Amino acid sequence: MSRNFYILAATLLFFALLSAAMSLLPSSFQPGLPANASLWRTGSLFLLLAGLAAALVGVMSHLFEQVDRRSEESRLAARRKRRGDGQSGGSGDRLK
Repeated sequence: MSRNFYILAATLLFFALLSAAMSLLPSSFQPGLPANASLWRTGSLFLLLAGLAAALVGVMSHLFEQVDRRSEESRLAARRKRRGDGQSGGSGDRLK
């Protein structure tokens, strides 16, 4: 799941860089496109913030997945330990 957020963040950051580059080009290279550099910079800023937010969500999602996986492993290890101790002690008592 977090991989999708990383891909989204990379895409948004790429378009933010592209918008920032468009603000540096003169208006003669942009026929039919908005020539106002502040518009490109504003769009670039919003794309950058959205990309950073998507990266943060991806990192947090990965963190919580890892915590969930480790707690599940420790729960299963404790369960195996309980069953292993219970079976060895319990079967010896039954035989006596």
